[in-house]
Order: sequence, then C-alpha cells, then structure tokens
Amino acid sequence: MASENKILILGATGAIGRHIVWASIKAGNPTYALVRKTSDNVNKPKLTEAANPETKEELLKNYQASGVILLEGDINDHETLVNAIKQVDTVICAAGRLLIEDQVKVIKAIKEAGNVKRFFPSEFGLDVDRHDAVEPVRQVFEEKASIRRVVESEGVPYTYLCCHAFTGYFLRNLAQIDATDPPRDKVVILGDGNVRGAYVTEADVGTYTIRAANDPNTLNKAVHIRLPNNYLTANEVIALWEKKIGKTLEKTYVSEEQVLKDIQTSSFPHNYLLALYHSQQIKGDAVYEIDPAKDVEAYDAYPDVKYTTADEYLNQFV
Repeated sequence: MASENKILILGATGAIGRHIVWASIKAGNPTYALVRKTSDNVNKPKLTEAANPETKEELLKNYQASGVILLEGDINDHETLVNAIKQVDTVICAAGRLLIEDQVKVIKAIKEAGNVKRFFPSEFGLDVDRHDAVEPVRQVFEEKASIRRVVESEGVPYTYLCCHAFTGYFLRNLAQIDATDPPRDKVVILGDGNVRGAYVTEADVGTYTIRAANDPNTLNKAVHIRLPNNYLTANEVIALWEKKIGKTLEKTYVSEEQVLKDIQTSSFPHNYLLALYHSQQIKGDAVYEIDPAKDVEAYDAYPDVKYTTADEYLNQFV
C-alpha cells in the first residue's frame, strides 16, 4: 500500500542511504533525495568497496528511472536544505562519519521549515547511548550521541535507528581485515569468539528504517535491529561457514590486550575497523536490555519482514 509520508534522504548515494531510498520506493513513499552538484571525492578512503559497487552516477540514473525526486543541494547550503525539507514529512540522514556534527545544520533547517514530523539522524550502527567502544570510533559515537541531545533539546520529533553490524563490513569476510570474501583456510578471531553480535544486510536496514518511518509507534524512540537468526557469536558464524564449505578452519584467537595494541599502531581504515570489531566481538556492545518506554525491537514490531539470515547471506560465497 502506498504511503503519503513524503521522505527525504540525505546521503542518498552512500553505503546505507541507497538502500533506504530503494526501500522507500518499494514501500510506496514519495521519495526525495538531496544530491550535490559536484561528484564525491573518489580518492577518500573507504572501509570496503565490495559491499556497494555501484557508482554515484549509476545510482542517480536508476533513481530517476524509478521515480525518485532528485533535489539539488547540500547540507552546507542552508537555503537549498530548507527548501528541500519543506517538501517532505520525514527526513532521514545517512551522511557519512565525517559529517555527523554537520547535522546541527539539518536540525536548524528542520526547525526553520517547521513541517517535519520525524527526523532520523545518521546513526545506523550500535546504540550510541550504550557502548564501551575505544578510539577512533568512540569519538564518532560520542558525536552521534551529542546530535541526539541537540535533537531532543530542540524538540525535533525523532527516531534513532540502531542496526549494529552491516553484513557488508562484518560478515562477508568474517571480520578479517583486508579480505573481501570469507576465508577458506585460516581465520582470526578477536577475543574468545563467544560474545554475541547483531548482523543485518544493508538492504534489510533500509526496509526496517522505512517501516519505522511509517510507524507512529516509533516516534521519539530508538529502534533496535537484532534479528534472532543473526544474533550470533563469532564462533557460531564461523561454524556456519565451515559447514557450508565442509572444512574446519585453523583458528587464531587474539586477546583484547593485543587487539588494543593493534588499534593503536594501525592507520585508517584498519584501526577503525578493528575498533568496531572490538566493540561488538569483545565488549559485547550489541548485548543489552531495552526499555519499552523508549525502545522498539524491530523484529518484534515487524515480524512479517522476511530478512536475510546470516546463513543465507553466506551462501553467495560458497
């Protein structure tokens, strides 16, 4: 059924923004995307190439063909930002980590426009109010948390989306640095491998985001995506893979002390990825109880969504 909820996506050609756009179109929402005049800097370092291979130009052509309304503008251009926001009901920001603090400009534009019924700030990771992460990701999480506080203090209606570990970054290579496919001989495991993490495909994040955007019950709450078949320890994930390839991998377990040393001596993106892995695989930042007064568990709220399981996801690499 088509929805009258008009949705604007900021960062629509990014790693997660593209999936939110497609989910919005599929759900029947009038969908808008704010795009810059100039191309993104192709030389900036990326965490992974394999998860999102399409170029910006390819995406924009496909968006136009699918009915997405492209609006020229930029987070840093207040006038075009306000004009874009005035045309919609919901604003979903999927800006990258370097633009987190710039969301104060989005909040300012939302306040001036005066018509937005819901704002999703750019989070799309763990719950930034529940973590024990180390640098360099700790600063990013703290920036996201500070944006939450601005949203709340300004009285902007919101939904926070906590999805934890994208399969494109965590599962496609079993969290092996520099690998793009799951290993077939040896695997490195941070910690003891017995801490549960929450995995989800980027496409499913898009689906759950739009379901939440169209759901009045998620207003001023955080939505947590921890799917039963994807709420797994590293050892369980590796066991799934071993069963598929009919082979036992040689396992090397790395202590937390060594992981912390490796984070300190590595450069981006290795240090960033290691810190993310440390957060989930060692500190257990995906393991917590929610408060029904301010939290929604996505699986319980939308049991009809057919999500991709970790087991199904790994089939493509066999």
